[in-house]
Amino acid sequence: MIDSTPVGGDSVEIRIKRAQDAAEQAQEAEDEARVAAQEAKGDAERVKEISERGRTRLKELERQSDRDVKQRVSAAQKAAEDFVRRERQAAEADAEEHQRKVVGEVENEIAVARDDAEASRQAAEDLVADASEKLAEARRLADEAAAAARAAAEEAQRQAQELAGQAERQASAADTKIRTTEELHDQLVRTAKQSARALSRESANGLSSYSKPELVDLAAGIGIRGRSTMTKKELVAALNAAFRRQ
Repeated sequence: MIDSTPVGGDSVEIRIKRAQDAAEQAQEAEDEARVAAQEAKGDAERVKEISERGRTRLKELERQSDRDVKQRVSAAQKAAEDFVRRERQAAEADAEEHQRKVVGEVENEIAVARDDAEASRQAAEDLVADASEKLAEARRLADEAAAAARAAAEEAQRQAQELAGQAERQASAADTKIRTTEELHDQLVRTAKQSARALSRESANGLSSYSKPELVDLAAGIGIRGRSTMTKKELVAALNAAFRRQ
């Protein structure tokens, strides 16, 4: 029966053989699959172990990196603080040196200015004293000129009075004598005026010998206004007029 061959197919034995072979192959495949599964499990466990070790290393690396970063930042901060401190000390030293230099320059300028001011004050006092002396001399000359002018006028008046008396005593004389007397009177008056003008010119020529700054100082001493804008000739005229009023 086993060896009998069914119609249209293989015999049963062949089919059983095939089935056995297939079963063996299936068992082998199952065994291989089991081995492969075990290997895969082992590989998976190794991967998991490697992954865990990797994560552990990464975490350690992160902690180490954090420590390194913190150490480097701390070192950098310390270095920066040291640099800032040194720069601050250097800047303060430079500022102090510059301040000392500027203080020295200012003190020197103050000393020079003080010396200049003292020299200017002394020069001004000398000029005032000189101007006062010249003003006193000018007043003396003006007084002398005024006295001379008054004396000349008085002399002319005296002479005129004498001539007038003579004219009165000779009133009975001819008209020609009267005219002559009058002419003599007029001439004496002109002579007196010319004498007064000559004395005034003499005083003016005395003032003309002064320089313009000296004339301005004299004008300031007697209170003449507008003296700073006057010419030298105007100053002489103003001073003579002031002397005549005095």
